Amino acid sequence: MTNDLDRALDVFRGRYGVKAFSFIEGPSPEGGHIKVAFAWAGGQILEIICASGPGFDFYNDMLPDGEFAIRFHHLGFLIEDEAGWKQLERELADGAWPIAYSTLTGEFIDAYYIEAPELGHYLEYVRPFQAGEAFYSAVPVS
Repeated sequence: MTNDLDRALDVFRGRYGVKAFSFIEGPSPEGGHIKVAFAWAGGQILEIICASGPGFDFYNDMLPDGEFAIRFHHLGFLIEDEAGWKQLERELADGAWPIAYSTLTGEFIDAYYIEAPELGHYLEYVRPFQAGEAFYSAVPVS
């Protein structure tokens, strides 16, 4: 998470050697805007998210007002098949896990963000569909 994507990308390039990013961006149904930079680094995908306006409080609640910041938001876990996704949904229901946010379109990448306050961040479980798999495959590797 960041409140200044260009500045955050300069930090990742200069300090951490991340060479290239791919991007997605768009509006929220409520009228806000989000832009996300993606890069593979050390076998892990980085998501640097900059969101503003209505519909994106979930992403900004850890950022300070009035000063530049980059904050850790979530750990992401890939669920690779339908059986694993169904098992996850059973475990979420059986364990009464608090779902903070979800995107469930069945088209690109479905995701559940689970509250984990004892960790100081969220847990994100994603299930990419064909378009999502193609997107992740095209993300630059640093």
